Amino acid sequence: MLALSLGVAWLLLGPLSLWLLVKGSTTERVGAIVTLALLEGGTIVMNQVAQDAIPEHSVVSHDVSPTPACDARTPAPRSARVGRALVLAWPAVRRECGTAEVTVRSKGRRLLVWVRTVEGPGDRRTVLPVRVKGDMARVTVPLPDKSGRIAVDGRSGRRIPAPTT
Repeated sequence: MLALSLGVAWLLLGPLSLWLLVKGSTTERVGAIVTLALLEGGTIVMNQVAQDAIPEHSVVSHDVSPTPACDARTPAPRSARVGRALVLAWPAVRRECGTAEVTVRSKGRRLLVWVRTVEGPGDRRTVLPVRVKGDMARVTVPLPDKSGRIAVDGRSGRRIPAPTT
């Protein structure tokens, strides 16, 4: 309310004081100067009061998404053992996910394999549990009864070697 009153005073007294400075007598000019000085002083005080009312450290609150329990990534399988099931292995990381989305496409005798570790259940692809033993992570993909297949990384097109024991 004080700011509104000060604004109205500027609107009414400002032009009147300027007119009296130009056309008024000596006492009217002195009164106009005093009025303008008081209006300016009131504006400065009002500015200080408004700045003191604002806290120095304002707190902003917004939703923070929870940190994932694991790092979703696309590992490159280091070894693949083909039999009744396809066992893929890759180096495990510190926060390895417990499940993996595995997509397998058959192209002749080649099995094209795409692996992506995920935190929870995936969408339309096959989601399988990941077992971590030592520094290797493994996933077992069930296969239909066909033998003589070769596992190939779907991203690079390179053959995934058999595990060395």
